[in-house]
Order: sequence, then structure tokens, then C-alpha cells
Amino acid sequence: MRILDKYILKEFIGPFLFGVCAFTSVFVGTGTLYRIANLINEFGASAWTAFRVLVLAMPSIIVLTFPMSVLLGALLAFGRLSGSSEMIVMRSGGQNFLRLAMPVFIAAFVISLGTTAFNEFVVPQANNAYNRIINEEVKHSAAPKTQDHIVIKDVHGSDIASLMYARQFDGDTKELKNITLQEFENDVLTRVENAEYAVWDGSKWVMKDGIIYDLSVKGEIERTMHFKSQAMPINQTPKKIGESQRKPEEMTIRELREQIRILDENSVDTNKMKVEMYNRFALPLASLVCAIIGAPLGLQKQRGSSSIGFGVSVIVIFIYYSIMTLSNALGNSGKLTPFLGAFLPNILCGITGIILVYRASK
Repeated sequence: MRILDKYILKEFIGPFLFGVCAFTSVFVGTGTLYRIANLINEFGASAWTAFRVLVLAMPSIIVLTFPMSVLLGALLAFGRLSGSSEMIVMRSGGQNFLRLAMPVFIAAFVISLGTTAFNEFVVPQANNAYNRIINEEVKHSAAPKTQDHIVIKDVHGSDIASLMYARQFDGDTKELKNITLQEFENDVLTRVENAEYAVWDGSKWVMKDGIIYDLSVKGEIERTMHFKSQAMPINQTPKKIGESQRKPEEMTIRELREQIRILDENSVDTNKMKVEMYNRFALPLASLVCAIIGAPLGLQKQRGSSSIGFGVSVIVIFIYYSIMTLSNALGNSGKLTPFLGAFLPNILCGITGIILVYRASK
């Protein structure tokens, strides 16, 4: 079986790598290059800037192409083995289909884990750098004067020292409005401060007309104190605050979780952010789901042609991403729970794949 595992895995790797290159080229050619051409024509972006934008756009594209490539690799690998009757020989030796497909399933699971890590440590930083180049170097656009739902955190090493939420930031008056400030010691919440507003006095932010809740004893309110004026442990200038606010796709999972928590505490709708956070796990898991679907589909009667396998993969991909688009929209609007909005495509396609594997194993 070890020899068969290596043989089947070798049949899968080639089409998988081809799929990564092919699908990435399609995404780049139909979307990214068009946007870059518009930046050059409309804003006069330099060739160096256009090249950096292209490179920084690649990580988010590659994450989308991995499930497609796994599906194509599984379809073509088992389609070729079936078309040359090698699968019949293997199964006549007493091996069932599930055992023969296990190397591909394990490889897809490893790809899913790698994609999750890539999605956490590479994609957010690349998206942030991409948007910064577009806004600052190409469009030369300043941050909006007024922004809603501002979140600022102060981190010392790996520990968070403070977390501030303001319902609105006014760049003209240099004010933060409706503020909640949480202070931590060793990642444990010890104090909460609420204030009507805060103003920038030229060197620091000063909260006005607020109240302090001391939570230093077992997380319970020990005492409260009112204040007229209180300095904030936030050292970002008004300009820096306007520039530092990041979109959900530019945040890591931990940052998304922190932002969702503080927004939930202030009764702000966080469905979109929750769907985005769950998608960080659902989209990489799609590689395993696509392998479970692709392997048994490769055994269908119409086999032996790579064009058929490519066509089937395109159809399955279209169905998967159509369901994902619809379920994400329902999750964002609250019609579905955010978890179900992100994972519904995997659930439906996973059940379909399990049924196909069961039938192929009989």
C-alpha cells in the first residue's frame, strides 16, 4: 500500500500544481491586471508601483485557487487511473475506494491547514500593504474626515494593555465620541472607562465627563469613580487614527475576534465581521471538501479526457462559489447565523462528497 499511496499521490500533485498556476492566471488576467491597467491610465501609477500591487494581490488570489486546484487534481488523478483500468486492478487486489483515495484526502487536509496558516499570517498583511499603496501612493487620498466604530489597541509584547472603542471619530474637530476604554494587566481586564467624548489637546487624548469601573477583584465591579477630565493611555495622533483603521480582510483572526467582542459589547452589528472570521476557516477547509467530491467524480463513466475533468471541475467550482456567495450574503444580513453563513457550502458539498465516496466504495 505504501507504493500505491506514493503512486496515487504523484498522480494528484501534477494536476494540482497545474491547477494552481492555471486558476491563478485566470484570476489575475480577468481581474487584477484590469485594475492595474486602470490605475496606470487613470492615476499614472509607475511600473514599480504596478508590480508591487500585482505581487501583493497574489496571496488573496492563491487562497481562492487552492480548493479549485485540489478538485481538479483529484478529478484528473482518479480519472486517469480509472480510464487506464488501473483502478480496477487496484480494487481487484482487495483495496476499497476509500482506502485508495486516502492519500489524496490527507494531502488535501494538509493543504487546508497550510492555507489556514497562510490566510492568517500572510494574506492580512498583504491586503493591508496593497490598500495602503493604492490609497497613499496611487490615489493620494486622505483618510475620511469622519469615521465610525473606531477600535485602537495598545499591545506590550504579546500582552494587550488597553483596548479603546469610539462610536465616531471627527477629524475636523479632533474628537472621539461615545468612548469605552478597557485596561488589562497580564491579559486580564482590570478597569473599564466610559466617557461622552475625548479631545486632542496637542499631545494626548483627554476624556471628558466619564466614569471608571474598577474590576481588579475577580472581574467584579469593586468601585466606581466619576471624572470631569481623564488622560487616555492612547498615544495615536488624530491623523494616525484616521490612517490606522483597517478593513476586516486586513486583520488577523485574533484581531477580528477582539474587534467583534468590543463591538458586541457596544451593541454594534458585527455579522459581516463574524462571517469574515469564520470564512478564514471555511475557505481553507474547502480544499478537503473538494477532494472528497473530486475523487469519486473522477471514476464516472466518461473518463480518459483531461478536458472533461477540467469542465466538471469548473461546474463544481461554480456551484460551490454560488452557494458561498448566497450564504455569505444571508449571514451578513442576519438571515443565517454567521457560522452557518460561512460553512454552509462546506456542509452541503461535504455531504454530497460523502455520498459519492460511499457509492464509489460499494
